Amino acid sequence: MIAEAGGRGGGNRPKAKGKSGNPAARRIESVRPARFGDWVEGARVRTLPMAVAPVLIGTGAAIFAAGPGEYHWVRALLCLVTAVSLQIAVNFANDYSDGIRGTDAVRVGPSRLVGSGRAAARTVLVVAFVFFGIAAIAGITLTVLTQYWWLLIVGAASIAAAWFYTGGKRPYGYFALGEVFVFLFFGLVATLGTMYVQVGTLSQEALFGAAGAGLIACSAILVNNLRDRDQDRLVGKRTLSVIIGSTASRVLFIVFLIVPFLLAAWVAFLFPELWFSLFALLAALPACVIVATAQQPRELIVALRLVGITQLLYGISWFWALAF
Repeated sequence: MIAEAGGRGGGNRPKAKGKSGNPAARRIESVRPARFGDWVEGARVRTLPMAVAPVLIGTGAAIFAAGPGEYHWVRALLCLVTAVSLQIAVNFANDYSDGIRGTDAVRVGPSRLVGSGRAAARTVLVVAFVFFGIAAIAGITLTVLTQYWWLLIVGAASIAAAWFYTGGKRPYGYFALGEVFVFLFFGLVATLGTMYVQVGTLSQEALFGAAGAGLIACSAILVNNLRDRDQDRLVGKRTLSVIIGSTASRVLFIVFLIVPFLLAAWVAFLFPELWFSLFALLAALPACVIVATAQQPRELIVALRLVGITQLLYGISWFWALAF
């Protein structure tokens, strides 16, 4: 009815309330509301291997350190819930923060809920907080079970890092620090923390696995930012890819994605089953070729998906090699 009233009449008849003179705003008004599939897409399921792989590696290292009958599977499950919930929460938080800033107004990759107008910003924010809450509950439960009260500080830091990636007045993701924090929290903290809460110790192989998982996670962030580099530069989002340029970003992506296999090969001399991690190169090498030769940003979407597959296979191979 509003659209019809605004389109009829003439002369001095006032515009109907809610009718925007901005073409972009009119486009958003006509977008259908988000459906269940849109919310699943908004959770960015393809990024979840970044959360799953460190828990697999840390649990495998815990089983090796303590023996199959000694590790705490409930604690491992709580680590998984915490990591996955944080990953989903940060995805929705990014959707909200970038959406209200207008960063997602023009995207090469999949459209976002807020930026596309399919969901209200407040609704997306509430969903992000729900998953932050799930992560917090799992983390607090883990703290009570282990009596490691310092985990509360680690958990609070993880939630803060997830929010301030694109949230707040000066998000660190806008200042080329995304890869640093991803390596720290989705590599070292997630992997080593998973092992420690299960067996109360750390091992050298867990550290190598943590570094490998963190570097693959960095490659995912880097290729995502490489894809959106031109748009990010226009809106003042200074990611690492924006600062170092296209060629250096491509080279660094390949380094991030290949070095983890060198780390795995080194550890494989002690854990021969880890040689099977090289099968993940079936996904990693095509991703490197795509990134090295891509002429259009949209080609990098396929590379990002291959990175997710690489991360999952990498985590599974470490778990199998260490646990069995």
